[in-house]
Amino acid sequence: MPEATRTQLPDRVRTLLDDLDETSGKAVDAAAALLLESVEADGIVHVAGAGHSLAMVFETFYRAGGLAAVRPVWDPGVFPLDNAVRSTRVEREAGVGRAVVAKAAPAPPDVAVVFSTSGSNPYPVEVAAECRARGVPVVAVTSARAARGAAARTATSLADHADIVLDTRVPPGDVLHPAAAPRTAAASTILAAYAWSRVLAALDDLAAARGAQLPRWTSANVPGGDEVNAALFARYRHRIPELTGDEQP
Repeated sequence: MPEATRTQLPDRVRTLLDDLDETSGKAVDAAAALLLESVEADGIVHVAGAGHSLAMVFETFYRAGGLAAVRPVWDPGVFPLDNAVRSTRVEREAGVGRAVVAKAAPAPPDVAVVFSTSGSNPYPVEVAAECRARGVPVVAVTSARAARGAAARTATSLADHADIVLDTRVPPGDVLHPAAAPRTAAASTILAAYAWSRVLAALDDLAAARGAQLPRWTSANVPGGDEVNAALFARYRHRIPELTGDEQP
């Protein structure tokens, strides 16, 4: 591996991580407080994204160490693995985001978390707008820099419909390498996953300070994990149908 690749790219990623910490530190704490308030009131955290932002839906849902009170909100059309061209087209179609929210029917004390790097396509914007219209507060995980450099496909952006914005600081176009003319090494998943992990850590600290017990998944690959998770399946399976489908846990 060339020396420039070992040093230049890691340095740029670390700079963006530091930038995220400085820019969104207060928002991380605010998001943690909002999530704790929702979970303590027996609410559900609805998470959404399209295209490669679906990676963050996977990161939040049924994840070791993650909240059990999380429901994925998504339309099969935005899933890229079986039809990438379709996923881009559907993300830009008006009405799809509103429809998935209507199907999930979030209501207070629920919370929504919407992931979209540019926040400029109709799908994430509609998800956020429809959740807020239902009285459900929205946390947006997006990039102001990417939004400014993106093609505007809606009159508003994701951040315009959010109560709390976690700015990931991803540059326009997502890619980082080479520094002089970036064309590869996308950073959005790295930064969004870090932002979410920071929220979970802040949430854990806040819950511990209050003496609150969080419903958290345990890895199924450690002793006792299945037993811990069985109680969470029993608690949430009827409100989060994606946990079990039609199968018994």
